[in-house]
Amino acid sequence: MRVTTVFTHFLFFSITMYLAYHPLVAAQQWPEGHKIAISLSYDDALNSQLDNALPALNQRGLKASFYIVPLSDAFKNRIEEWRQLAKQGHELGNHSLFHACLSAKPGREWVQASNALDDKTVQAMVNEITVANTVLTSLDGYSEHTFTPPCFDQMVKDGNYVEAVKEQFVGVKSLEDPNSTALIGPSDMSSAQIINFIEKQPPNIRLINVLFHGVGGDHLVTTTEEHAKFLDYLVANQDKYWVDTYRNIMLAEKSNLK
Repeated sequence: MRVTTVFTHFLFFSITMYLAYHPLVAAQQWPEGHKIAISLSYDDALNSQLDNALPALNQRGLKASFYIVPLSDAFKNRIEEWRQLAKQGHELGNHSLFHACLSAKPGREWVQASNALDDKTVQAMVNEITVANTVLTSLDGYSEHTFTPPCFDQMVKDGNYVEAVKEQFVGVKSLEDPNSTALIGPSDMSSAQIINFIEKQPPNIRLINVLFHGVGGDHLVTTTEEHAKFLDYLVANQDKYWVDTYRNIMLAEKSNLK
């Protein structure tokens, strides 16, 4: 009896450790049998995204997620274009109302004092994120959205605001399983470097987030040429990768877990 009990405990421990480093077999497959999903996202609501990234995506039939900041001039001055973007099958995602980040981190001199997470409260951020979701719904008609925390910061002066808002979303970037998710922000990178990052991922990775900002302009820039080459690579490898909006990927993930 004791031997059986010890063996049972050992087996349970072994399975637990295996699952910690290997996603469930039942959840390995994405739609159409793909093993890797790729989310293309474009943060901050920038002019270059509407002018350069969107036409390149549409030309190739690829769908992406655009994380908007309503305070952005490119959002305020081109609202109808963002609305049309959503009608074309792309996602409008929540990136907060004002793009607040922690100012105390190195290199954060650009964070304005009025917009520093260091001095904000959890409730203030909950209010901000909730209003941003209302803005999104007024544009795209969806009740389900996803969230990318600005700068991937989570803490305010009285706690973790991302934990407080996560139930508003079907997915939050930075809260995925770290054992099966990879992320790259490819500013100033060549298409070859981005492709190399994707192809070198270990077999346990089943979701890759590619996080663009400016494309051919604005800030954290990827050139239009390298962006186009990378999109061409994805089109040529559609048998390997499922490229879709982050919302659709997260909805598929939730379906896998049922």
